[in-house]
Amino acid sequence: MSTNMGGLSKPAIEADGLVKIFGTSRAVDGVDLRVESGMIYGVLGPNGAGKTTTIRMLATLLRPDGGSARIFGHDVVKEPHIVRQLIGVTGQYASVDETLSATENLVIFSRLLGLGRSEARRKAEELLEEFGLSEAAKRPLKHFSGGMRRRLDLAASLIAQPPLIFLDEPTTGLDPRTRTQMWDTIRRLVASGSTVLLTTQYLDEADQLADRIAVIDRGQVIAEGTVDGLKSSVGASSLQLRISNPLDLTESRRIVEQVLGVTTNISAEAGKITAPLAEGDKVTDLLIALRESGIALMELSVQKPTLDEVFLTLTGHGVEEDAAAGTDSSVLKQKEVIA
Repeated sequence: MSTNMGGLSKPAIEADGLVKIFGTSRAVDGVDLRVESGMIYGVLGPNGAGKTTTIRMLATLLRPDGGSARIFGHDVVKEPHIVRQLIGVTGQYASVDETLSATENLVIFSRLLGLGRSEARRKAEELLEEFGLSEAAKRPLKHFSGGMRRRLDLAASLIAQPPLIFLDEPTTGLDPRTRTQMWDTIRRLVASGSTVLLTTQYLDEADQLADRIAVIDRGQVIAEGTVDGLKSSVGASSLQLRISNPLDLTESRRIVEQVLGVTTNISAEAGKITAPLAEGDKVTDLLIALRESGIALMELSVQKPTLDEVFLTLTGHGVEEDAAAGTDSSVLKQKEVIA
């Protein structure tokens, strides 16, 4: 590792025009990515969008059919042996032996990476403690829950403490509690100095974790930026007011439109007014105006656009809609090649 540390000052990932073709399908069709060190970078998209294929090319597991990619300045095609020393890869399914215990799995992985017997056992104990698996250390993996297997798979990918970690849908199929635990673990990885590229089809996961996001659809990056930036790109936040006295609804609406300078929507049954909000500091002026008019509020909230709205606006369909539809032919071809 010492010979490669100089490259760590460069971007963790630089991908230019990556292409991967399976038969007549372009699973990845000109993907550009730039991921700086020390961040969680989310790649968001439905099943079959090209997320996993992109990761496999960046991790030297698939050879690109076009374009180029560099990991900390090292070309994934010309210098794969160096790239593999700099990365850890955790897939959607645990790559462990179910007949062995958690400790035995981690010791084997450690030994394969060149650690001595005592060092491998010490490393296994440290990782099991970090991932909350110490009590199950001697238990065969066939008795592990899905969440425990996923945590062990992530632990195995961290044995060499790589500066770049690929997490390909690491929380798929996990219950909400275990997913939250995984989120905490991912945050700790970055806090300790790693860079994480995270693919997901869970909008809340990308919202919670990612510093920046690339939205991939049909093998192409269709948007890239911070979470807040992407949300802002599809529209302003909305202000929602619930009026205590329904008789004040008409006057309240007039005041809102006058102060904010916008057209509002009104729900008479719920006693609620909704208005676009481009300037957040005008909320204070509005509250003063309502109070001076003797109008009491039951509730006030400001809502930003959601990532679901971002994806729907950009693609014309939702992530969950595509995920429910199942895999497309490009993914089926991809699975055949990987197998």
